[in-house]
Amino acid sequence: MANPALLLLGDGRLPVGAYTYSAGLEPAVAAGLTRDDIPALLRARLHTAAVTEAAAAVLALRAAGRDPVDYCPVQHALAARTPAAPLREASATLGRGVHRLARRLAPDHPAVTALAGLRPRPLRPVALGALGAVMKVTPEELAHAVVHDELQTIASAALKLLPGDPLDTVAWILDAEPHTTAAVAEALAVRTPAGLPARTPPLTEQWALEHARRERRLFLA
Repeated sequence: MANPALLLLGDGRLPVGAYTYSAGLEPAVAAGLTRDDIPALLRARLHTAAVTEAAAAVLALRAAGRDPVDYCPVQHALAARTPAAPLREASATLGRGVHRLARRLAPDHPAVTALAGLRPRPLRPVALGALGAVMKVTPEELAHAVVHDELQTIASAALKLLPGDPLDTVAWILDAEPHTTAAVAEALAVRTPAGLPARTPPLTEQWALEHARRERRLFLA
C-alpha cells in the first residue's frame, strides 16, 4: 500500500492554501494561452520549474535529517533561481501554509523548529522538505509528490479559467507521465544547493510580473 503521508501530500485538498495558486496558468491565459495549449504547458513546466522545486524540496528533506538542521543554503539557492519577486512572494505565502501544517503535526520536531529561523519566510519547497521529514517520506516519494502537485495545480486551475470536460484534466496528467518520471529523476540527481538547476521559464517570469499588477485575478500567480 502507498505511504498514506504521500497520498496526503498529493491531495489537492491539503489545507495549505495551494488552491490560491495556479502554477502560472492564470497569467498564461491572460497572455493568450488556450485550453488546447495546456498539455504543452504541463510538459514545459515538468522540464523547468517542477524540476527546480522538486530538487529543492528533496535537498531540504535531506537537510532535515542532519544535526543541526540548516535550510539556509537551499533557501538561498532557490531564491536566487526565482528572480521574479511575485513568484518568491507566492512561494513564501504557500510555504507559510505548509509550515503551519508541519507545526500542527510535530511542533517540536527539529525539522520544523529550524524553519522558524529562516529569513525571509521559508519558500514552499523548503517547507515541504520539513513536512516530508515529519511525515517520514523518502526523497523519491517527496519528489513525486511535488511534481504531481505541479500537474494537478494547473489542471485544477484550468477548470476555473478555461472550463471544459473535467475528464480532459485526467488525460493530461496521465499523458504527461514520461515527463513526470524524467522530472523526478532529474530532481533526485541534484546533490547540493549549488547544483540546483535554474529552470524558471522566462515567459513565466514575465507573466508573473504582469499578473502582480492586475487588480482582478483569481490566483496569486
